[in-house]
Amino acid sequence: MNDQAPARYESLAARIARWCSTAWDTVEEAKNLASLDNETIEMLARDNALSKDELVSLIRRGPHAADEMLALMRVLNIDTEEAKLIEPLEFREMHITCSRCGEKARCRRELAEGTAAAAFAVYCGNADHLDEMRARPELLAD
Repeated sequence: MNDQAPARYESLAARIARWCSTAWDTVEEAKNLASLDNETIEMLARDNALSKDELVSLIRRGPHAADEMLALMRVLNIDTEEAKLIEPLEFREMHITCSRCGEKARCRRELAEGTAAAAFAVYCGNADHLDEMRARPELLAD
């Protein structure tokens, strides 16, 4: 989810253009993966504590598969860049959790409606991590 107007305020043409852009990015990521040899893919998977199949699955979800996490962090006043620098492993795990999440439609809807900060703990797989980050002043946005 980018810093764009909520989907309900976007024109149909804007929504189609955004969908096409996301689809193009996903295809490009898949092409990049296909260009790698099996040994390199396995090494990348190991480096990220994933199986080869998990890595391939995450890449197929596209480069925007965890945009909701970033948007939710901003809503919760968590500085995404600081979180990534100070807690890189936790940030990576949260990214993977969000990428795999089955509640994306609800999350996007609540982000668009402005209710995500009050309700995310009910459905978000990263709720505990996000609550911990909100309690750490060094991770909060100015």
